[in-house]
Amino acid sequence: MNALRRGHITTMHKLTDSIIAATGRVVLGKERQIRLALACILARGHLLIEDMPGMGKTTLAHTLAQVLGLKFSRVQFTSDLLPADILGVSVYNRNQADFEFHPGPVFTNVLLADEVNRATPKTQSALLEAMEEGQVTTDGMTRALPRPFFVIATQNPAHHVGTFHLPESQLDRFLMRIDLGYPGHDAERDLLKNLGGRANTADIAPCTDAQGLIQLQAEAARVTVSDALLDYLQAILRFSRTSSRYTGGLSPRAGIALKQCAQAWALMEGRDFVLPEDVQAVLPGVAGHRLHAAGHENSGDDNVEVLLKSIAVP
Repeated sequence: MNALRRGHITTMHKLTDSIIAATGRVVLGKERQIRLALACILARGHLLIEDMPGMGKTTLAHTLAQVLGLKFSRVQFTSDLLPADILGVSVYNRNQADFEFHPGPVFTNVLLADEVNRATPKTQSALLEAMEEGQVTTDGMTRALPRPFFVIATQNPAHHVGTFHLPESQLDRFLMRIDLGYPGHDAERDLLKNLGGRANTADIAPCTDAQGLIQLQAEAARVTVSDALLDYLQAILRFSRTSSRYTGGLSPRAGIALKQCAQAWALMEGRDFVLPEDVQAVLPGVAGHRLHAAGHENSGDDNVEVLLKSIAVP
């Protein structure tokens, strides 16, 4: 890596560090989850945060949008929410004698789909085209969404009353799924002292803007992945597909997601090349919601741990 390239990577590394630090002043004690969320965004993916109510899911989404200097919209998903409430609707304009489209909250940079599994499957599926293609089709017209665009969805555990399971086809649209968990002792004490949390979001200044994020995403995509690393990735995919432990293996889309997230993680570490440690760091978030144990109940983390232990590190 020449001096110019090294200096550029160092600049990107400092920027990602500042984004993580700024977010960490609001979402206390969750640096790893913040790093995973940022890696997902740098990989141009959508993020699913699953946890109990009151754990800071919405706060993390809102803070990331503010720190990245992006336009932010929130939709509270409920059982009576309609697709038009997300995408927008055409209303007849009497003065112009024509229908006028009123864009919905999906026309933004960051869409927070709060408690996405409380909406009906029909409404959940309204997001699919937006997530996959970066556009929506209404009234026979296709409209492009702003760039960058990504969805941060939160969901409550499936056993909670009033929830609808996300189908596997929709889960697969999320590049990564993470959970936050309870805060540590010191972080919770700081929260009780009002030293963090959503009330302090307004005090956080943006570290970049939409164009800066697009440049970061492009830089992450340029991070080198060696043939040896591709062999490692393919070994992980192959084991997930051939092992009797799983009902279904990781898809090619999951393999691409794993590579892209590993590239983003390497950039955040200040490197221009991917190491096995980068793959291992992001694998639980990428594969946990895609792997399903055969014949017995296991968490996504257990499934991923077995997968990692089964593959030799190059």
